[in-house]
Amino acid sequence: MFIKRLHPGLFGISLGLISLSGTWKKFSQLEITPNLPIENLLFTAGVTVLVSLTLLFLIKLIVDIKSFKNSFYHPVQGSLFALMPVSTLLAIALYAPNHSEEFNSIIAITVIALTFQLITAWKMVEMLSSGKMPAELITPALYVPVVPGGLVGGMALNAIGFSGFGYLLWGMGVGAWALLEMRILSHLFKGPLPEPIRATIGIEMAPAAVSTLTAIALWPSIPVDAVLIGLGIASGPILAVLTRWKAWTSIPFSFGFWSFSFPVAATASCIIEAVQRGSWPKEVAVIAISLATLIIGYLALRTLIQLIQGNLLPKAS
Repeated sequence: MFIKRLHPGLFGISLGLISLSGTWKKFSQLEITPNLPIENLLFTAGVTVLVSLTLLFLIKLIVDIKSFKNSFYHPVQGSLFALMPVSTLLAIALYAPNHSEEFNSIIAITVIALTFQLITAWKMVEMLSSGKMPAELITPALYVPVVPGGLVGGMALNAIGFSGFGYLLWGMGVGAWALLEMRILSHLFKGPLPEPIRATIGIEMAPAAVSTLTAIALWPSIPVDAVLIGLGIASGPILAVLTRWKAWTSIPFSFGFWSFSFPVAATASCIIEAVQRGSWPKEVAVIAISLATLIIGYLALRTLIQLIQGNLLPKAS
């Protein structure tokens, strides 16, 4: 059954689509092009993938609890489970401001997402702090439970009116990033990651850009100088990943490469914010949104081809 072969990394697809919808939302504020429905189409597609995968994993929990537990307690796959609540929290951050009539439902979903985020973060930190994490499995995927969880969680709480708790989660996310960065980078500099987890390297590019976007959400009047500092910090991890392109392009395509989608969309959003707040030409924003859309569109096309060919999910062991 394909249910047994479901991989939590698939939630990277929903996160990538939802994040790109947020990028298009920022781009539309520049009023460069006609008001196109791209933002809504991407958001709907991302939420559809998110809900569908969540239901499929609930079925997996029921019909094959042993396989589910093996994935959940695996150092890398268990961390990637956090992509589900991160996708949910990002969707809330984008959806909530214009749908106050659904306030109670949105709060309930936020609490559930944050609770699951906490469970995955606790499990990962416990493995790292107790020495249970195998050295060869220390990968940027470990960021997902605590770093994007805190940063995107801060966006979501701010969107539903709990800005104070949003500041708290933003601080926790930045602190966790600082603590994990030293551990993860030291392993990345030792050589290529093992092939089965090499595609997760894209996550390394996310924290600085996402942290900047959270700061913008919490402090809407933040000056362009601060946004540029965020972009400057983000450029380091981006260059570190790009210089290793031979390693991660030498492996076959898989859904794991969606790890690049969230960072690409977040970086493009930061560039658009810099254009909007500063004196950068609007053509810079056009280039940023075009590159982000082309990259994520390429990932979507390759994923669709694999789905049609029946090669999307890992082979049964």
